[in-house]
Amino acid sequence: MSAGRILLIIFGGILILGLMGGCAVYNGYNQAIMLDEGVKSQWAQVENQLQRRFELIPNLVQTVKGIAGQEEKIFLGVAEARKAYFQANTVNEKARAAGGFESALSRLLVLRETYPELKSDKSFLKLQDQLEGTENRLAVERKRYNDTVRVLNTFTRKLLGSLYAGLAGVEKAEYFEIGEETKTAPKVEF
Repeated sequence: MSAGRILLIIFGGILILGLMGGCAVYNGYNQAIMLDEGVKSQWAQVENQLQRRFELIPNLVQTVKGIAGQEEKIFLGVAEARKAYFQANTVNEKARAAGGFESALSRLLVLRETYPELKSDKSFLKLQDQLEGTENRLAVERKRYNDTVRVLNTFTRKLLGSLYAGLAGVEKAEYFEIGEETKTAPKVEF
């Protein structure tokens, strides 16, 4: 074999190794970017569920309070009218108290005709279902986010992965961890 041929084979080998190395760097760089974008995308999903929680739950609580308050006013009106009747001493006072009682009863009957079943029980159950569903959705998204972070962080800790991540400007991501103050269950007050 001639010296020119040997140089050509060596040069060809170096060129092939360079191309293979370039492809590996290109693929590693792209993988680092893809993993970083995956973490960002999953975090957006966590924020989406947090936003849902912050918008939905207070509105549901206010709705339930309104429905329960309406029913409570009617039942309290009936009870107060009944009490007023039995506390009345004169005929006029009893007549006024009876009118108040009839008025309270008519509001109760209208509510009963409009809503054959009083709605606060169902509203409370719906609120409970929505609370549970929202917290479950949020838990799923937090888990998915942490799984994605684990994949990225594992990649950035590997020998070549850290090189690729450094080239791409990708850093380790933070896990979604629950703070001590949020480890207690939230209170829903009416």
